[in-house]
Amino acid sequence: MQDLVIEPGRTEKNYWTDLWRYRELFYILAWRDISVRYKQTAIGVAWSVLRPFLAMLICTVVFGRIAKLPSNGIPYPILVLAAMLPWQFFANSLLESSNSLVLNERLVSKVYFPRLIIPAGSLITSLVDLSISAGLMVVLLLWFHYVPDWRVLTLPFFTLLAFLAALGPGLFLAALTVKYRDFRYVLPFVSQFGLFISPVGFSSDVVPEQWRLLYSLNPLVGVIDGFRWAICRGGTSAFYLPGFALSLLITFLLLLIGTWYFRKTEISFADVI
Repeated sequence: MQDLVIEPGRTEKNYWTDLWRYRELFYILAWRDISVRYKQTAIGVAWSVLRPFLAMLICTVVFGRIAKLPSNGIPYPILVLAAMLPWQFFANSLLESSNSLVLNERLVSKVYFPRLIIPAGSLITSLVDLSISAGLMVVLLLWFHYVPDWRVLTLPFFTLLAFLAALGPGLFLAALTVKYRDFRYVLPFVSQFGLFISPVGFSSDVVPEQWRLLYSLNPLVGVIDGFRWAICRGGTSAFYLPGFALSLLITFLLLLIGTWYFRKTEISFADVI
């Protein structure tokens, strides 16, 4: 009896072509994750609005009312929510993608397809959450009579940048979690720490000028500043191009590293998982 060996295609020349060939599987997995996410929840998709709303209230009170950090005429809730949207997308994406292979272990161990589809598809769920949460931003803009200008048209570009910023680390963590399951317990603490080192509750303008470039090593700085620039009519000050360029460079570097490590370890997923 001849054994059937299922390989992940790491050495195949057609691996990247297979990503397109299996695009329907990408859609199916993404839709399944979206439907399962809210299937047995009491308030359903309202969680996508409630979480950023509560986080916005806390940050507004702590940083706006108590610390009295400047907002340069922008209503503080709008300033915070413009950053909270990409931050929660990033944090949720890391959690979803890091656990995606483990949650689909039967699929990984029995059928061949490019495994990269699974963590990439899990990001779509977080993207849907982002789209729903954007409705809260619309309500706030109407409440404060604050109308964005032409810069809001650049929001899809910064959303794509947020997607890429989450994809690289997500692929890396997904591959690590297959072998080291402890990462799914450590990651929530890491994401909470990342909230405080990212300019979510405050504007990056409060960072001293001599530290701005170093601070921009955090790729979320460029994404958040971009969202604020698009939504808040240019943000609190002139767009800091050197920092944005550095964040952009770090984003693509992490994407390359994450993809390389994922492809390197992909051949062992079916055995280890």
